Amino acid sequence: DLHAILLKFYAKEAFVHVLPFGEVPQSRHVRGSNMTFIGVANDRIEGRAIIIATLDNLVKGASGQAIQNMNLVLGYPETLGLEQVALFP
Repeated sequence: DLHAILLKFYAKEAFVHVLPFGEVPQSRHVRGSNMTFIGVANDRIEGRAIIIATLDNLVKGASGQAIQNMNLVLGYPETLGLEQVALFP
């Protein structure tokens, strides 16, 4: 099923968390972090699913991407400088 595929695909990703099936991610889960939370639920229409992803674009946006990419290019751990919770907002 789709949920199992997402769990397997993102299993080793430091900044992506797939929630238990049917749980909806909330912005409070990711505020001030580089995390992305993904939720999967059944749609009312059979054979369709609803996928909702939540991220804080102040951290996970361009600045967070730049740091993450720099870490990868320079051979540093991908998570370097991105695991701390932001002081603001």
